[in-house]
Amino acid sequence: MVMSWKRSSYSGDDGGDCVEVGTAGPSAPHVLVRDSKRAAEADTPVLHLAPAAFAAFLAAARTA
Repeated sequence: MVMSWKRSSYSGDDGGDCVEVGTAGPSAPHVLVRDSKRAAEADTPVLHLAPAAFAAFLAAARTA
């Protein structure tokens, strides 16, 4: 169960073309990522990333 989702500030009110990042709580050490356009759909694919992998992704995205 996802505890909370945070939408990208670039998404806008209608979802846009961005992502949402979530956490599953302290007992599940994963960072969850989903498409903000499809957030309301029950079958929306969700990436489950280790925190270190997500940090590496963010570092690479910031330098791109």
